[in-house]
Amino acid sequence: MNATHHQHDAAAHGHHDAHAQHAHHVPAGPAGLTGSEDGYTLELVTTALPAGTETELRFRLLGADGSPVADLAPIHDKLVHLIVVRRDLTRFVHVHPAVADDGTWSVRVRLPEDGDYRAYADFAPAALGRTLTLGADLTAGDGAGPAHELPAPAPAFTVDGREVTLTGELAAGEGRRLEFSVARDGQPVTDLQPYLAAYGHLVALRLEDLAYVHVHPDGSPGDGTTAPGPVVAFHAQVPGPGTYRLFLDFKHEDAVRTAEFTAVVA
Repeated sequence: MNATHHQHDAAAHGHHDAHAQHAHHVPAGPAGLTGSEDGYTLELVTTALPAGTETELRFRLLGADGSPVADLAPIHDKLVHLIVVRRDLTRFVHVHPAVADDGTWSVRVRLPEDGDYRAYADFAPAALGRTLTLGADLTAGDGAGPAHELPAPAPAFTVDGREVTLTGELAAGEGRRLEFSVARDGQPVTDLQPYLAAYGHLVALRLEDLAYVHVHPDGSPGDGTTAPGPVVAFHAQVPGPGTYRLFLDFKHEDAVRTAEFTAVVA
């Protein structure tokens, strides 16, 4: 199995239900705050990486008996989605690791700046019948890089000449519709490409505790009703008040790009 990459340097300028193969479950509390849940554990083999250099990150997904979990259901065309963020949410990496015969997962990542990071593994054990998100801490370089302030909330973000405009607001404990509209040179983009079985993927993270929120796109490519842009819509629910950073991955002209937004929930 080959690993695939999508990495993004947030300071310079991305999730998921289990698709048709697996049911999504909303946990009792925020996801990603613990490394173990329902008998499953995320164990980082690599807990420190050099900053600015692409390096292999290795981890294991263990069951209640301590053995590697062998049977996973795909989540948007991948068995595991690995998200790595700097704890100030100014760096974002979304990659898809490969598994070795001994059950160890690995993928090459580049963490561009010294500091403390949080890694999230998004996976769906077939025996559990739902998606889990487990988190663990790691460092880049000496771990002592300065914290950066997040940008203030703004309705638009431009990446590689694509302007993405956000319509809709998050509310604590309440489902809300978010729409992201993509344009280039003032013209709507209507030829978005499928990326991991959707026209967009959205990760929401809360700055205060790094809670991770599953956000699901409305519709899917080829369903007869979902257009390839300019709007990608999601139904989002966050667990409580705080400052959130939203990372939208979308694919256009054969490249995956990430738009980023800050949202403050009272």
